[in-house]
Amino acid sequence: METPAAPHSPAADPATPATAAAPAAPVTSVTVTVGSPDRMRALGLALAERLRPGDLVMLTGELGAGKTTLTRGIGEGLGVRGAVTSPTFVIARVHPPLGQGPALVHVDAYRLGGGLDEMEDLDLDVDLPESVVVVEWGDGKVEELSDDRLHVLIDRATGDTDDEVRVVTLHGIGERWRRADLPALAG
Repeated sequence: METPAAPHSPAADPATPATAAAPAAPVTSVTVTVGSPDRMRALGLALAERLRPGDLVMLTGELGAGKTTLTRGIGEGLGVRGAVTSPTFVIARVHPPLGQGPALVHVDAYRLGGGLDEMEDLDLDVDLPESVVVVEWGDGKVEELSDDRLHVLIDRATGDTDDEVRVVTLHGIGERWRRADLPALAG
C-alpha cells in the first residue's frame, strides 16, 4: 500500500492556488486530515457554517478524492433541497434553500474547456450574489468570477489502495476570508 500523498503546498507549486488567469495569495490557509467519507461530509457541514451568499468555493482533487462528498456536507449544512450528487453530466445543479439561507449552485467544470466564456454561458454570475457556488475542477476557469474565493485542495493516496485518508487544504483568497475563522476547522 502506498503512503498518502503529501499535502499540497503552495510553496511547492507556485500556481496553486493562484493561476495565470488570476494570481492571488491566500489570506488564510488551514490543513485538515480527514480519515473517512463521513468525516469529509462533516468537514463540509462545518464549512457551511462559514459560507454566505456570494461565496465561490473551488474544489481541486483527483477522481474519487471526495469533492462531491464535501459538497454534500456543504449542502446539508446550508439546508438545501435535493440530493447533492455529482453534476458531471449536467454540468451544474441548483439546490434551492429549504429555509432562509442561500441556494447551492454545484458545478462540475471538468468538461468545460472554454474557460470563463463557457462558464458565463451557465449564467453563474447571475446566481453568485445570492448563492454559494461550489465548482469542482474550476482551476483556470472560474477565478474571475470573484476576487474573494475559497480554494480547497484534496489530496489522497494514489494507486491501488483502500486508504480513505485525505489531506484537505483550504486557501481563503481575498479579504472576505480574513474573518472566516478557517483555522477552527482543523480543531
